[in-house]
Amino acid sequence: MDKKKGGFDKFIKKTTKKRKSFTPKADSTQHKFKKKTSSSQQPKANPDGLIRLNKFLADAGVCSRREADRLIESGAVTVNGKVVIELGTKVKRTDKVMYGDQTLRAEKLQYILLNKPKGFITTSNDPQDRKIVMSLVQNACDERIYPVGRLDRNTTGLLLFTNDGDLAKKLTHPKHGVKKLYHVVLDKPLTKAHLLEIAAGVELEDGAIKPDKIAYDQKAHDKSEVGIEIHSGRNRIVRRVFEHFGYKVVRLDRVMFASLTKKDIPRGKWRKLTEKEVNMLKMLP
Repeated sequence: MDKKKGGFDKFIKKTTKKRKSFTPKADSTQHKFKKKTSSSQQPKANPDGLIRLNKFLADAGVCSRREADRLIESGAVTVNGKVVIELGTKVKRTDKVMYGDQTLRAEKLQYILLNKPKGFITTSNDPQDRKIVMSLVQNACDERIYPVGRLDRNTTGLLLFTNDGDLAKKLTHPKHGVKKLYHVVLDKPLTKAHLLEIAAGVELEDGAIKPDKIAYDQKAHDKSEVGIEIHSGRNRIVRRVFEHFGYKVVRLDRVMFASLTKKDIPRGKWRKLTEKEVNMLKMLP
């Protein structure tokens, strides 16, 4: 597939070029990012070293800030041995914060982008002792990180890991419509009629699905290679779309996730996101 990536790279560039017209959301968010990250608007460090308790929980990887508020109100969180139920409570990073019987520490937020190889499952551990994605990023940082969403065992490509509960929630929640671009190799050429049907929307057993974009890979030897952009996070959604029309997905590679690409990340390798990339993700609507 790497030998033929020129055609699909062209599809990616075409997609990116369209985003620069401010029609799709990705580039408009980038525009907002440039406006909001001027030096006069950079967030100032808290002089007293205090942070909100809900942020402490989110930084510790427990959950998102909103979910942290519910935990606090329920009395499930203690600070220095005392139950705290008031929202907006601020704590020091050196305070002893406990959720249940677990002592938490506000960790440095980490963002790791992996180019997942085939044969690894997206889980933190596996009782069947199969290969897991966590083994590929175990040396990426000292903090405990988790995959954002999942790729099935035979799907390759971009998988983001983080301990930022707020961002993970945002990137996986359906209402935010985070887009993913896949390179699909089918067992036989996709007919023009089926391509148009998929583009118009497909009714599956768990509801309708309509891709944001779909196109043939123009550099492929036939029409069995397709690019499809989709924002749904439903289980095996890309495979099921093509299986609905009688095709088998031979290879499936996620080449773009929320504006992040596989550039300069070999298969099985990872890199840390830049500060600019993290801020762009946080600026997504």
